[in-house]
Amino acid sequence: MDKKLKAGILGGTGMVGQRFISLLENHPWFEVTTIAASERSAGKTYEEAVGGRWKMDTPMPEAVKNIVVKNVNEIEETAASVDFVFSAVDMSKEEIKKIEELYAKTETPVVSNNSAHRWTPDVPMVVPEINPDHMKVIDFQKKRLGTTKGFVAVKPNCSIQSYAPVLTAWKEFEPYEVVATTYQAISGAGKTFKDWPEMEGNIIPYIGGEEEKSEKEPLRIWGEIKDGVIVPAESPVITCQCIRVPVLNGHTAAVFVKFKKKPTKEQLVAALLDYKGLPQELNLPSAPKQFIQYLEEDNRPQVALDVNYENGMGVSVGRLREDTVYDWKFVGLSHNTVRGAAGGAVLCAELLKAQGYISAK
Repeated sequence: MDKKLKAGILGGTGMVGQRFISLLENHPWFEVTTIAASERSAGKTYEEAVGGRWKMDTPMPEAVKNIVVKNVNEIEETAASVDFVFSAVDMSKEEIKKIEELYAKTETPVVSNNSAHRWTPDVPMVVPEINPDHMKVIDFQKKRLGTTKGFVAVKPNCSIQSYAPVLTAWKEFEPYEVVATTYQAISGAGKTFKDWPEMEGNIIPYIGGEEEKSEKEPLRIWGEIKDGVIVPAESPVITCQCIRVPVLNGHTAAVFVKFKKKPTKEQLVAALLDYKGLPQELNLPSAPKQFIQYLEEDNRPQVALDVNYENGMGVSVGRLREDTVYDWKFVGLSHNTVRGAAGGAVLCAELLKAQGYISAK
């Protein structure tokens, strides 16, 4: 690719915005040229706007330090300087829906990390390895918005990344009932231990809205396009509990599954290892080479050892064993701010570029 596409980040000063910026440093296809945030950050350099709130393990990239932050609400001005934007704005759901559509109407594709548009019927919600074909619904969305290039695409919730890909790999065995408990890192709330000291040595058995997302979003990913909208699948039935645990990065899931067909352990493990999707076939820059790994040790996957598997873009599975009530049970692990948030959105943008939906203005 001769010239990199110009990417903007809406909500660039928050934790997910910072993750976007760190992941896009030296990206082969995209270059961060514009950062927009709230009015209080506008007019400052990015370094000044973030101040002492840089939350990544790696230093702030030199290339973004002197970018002057724009006001995210000055839509025409921000959109004029980019080919597309990533959205990580911190607003109410209705405000997010409105601002993302307004950016789309300036003929600027929006790849969103937010949940606001996940149930808008003609907005694709995509895990690129699972449902890349859902991007086709964008053509119907553009008709509704009256655009030729502008649209909104989203990635799903971070909580489902540790088990939805696994169940997808096992589709041939027809899973029909699933119980999942997720143990979710504090960075999922945009926090570090410095911000949230009461989480040290603590567990909170409630994360607002998370259980409903964890039960319903996989069904939308497994759905199909009918009459210009995405119709969710009806099975498997999923029930979830979501628990906040004192871990910085990494969502772990303990999952029980019933199958209509009766697979062996060997068949289930082989299906995981063989599973690949369009990102692997296209060799997209952020795609993990091996999407799902299976770990034989009884004490894996572990956050400390496995959360950064495939640069945080892969899924780790272990403890697959027969169950006395359900057929099989396993433990899954994914990186919630890489695969589950910014990294998943970057991979969506790479897919959209490869499919021709994102190009230079």
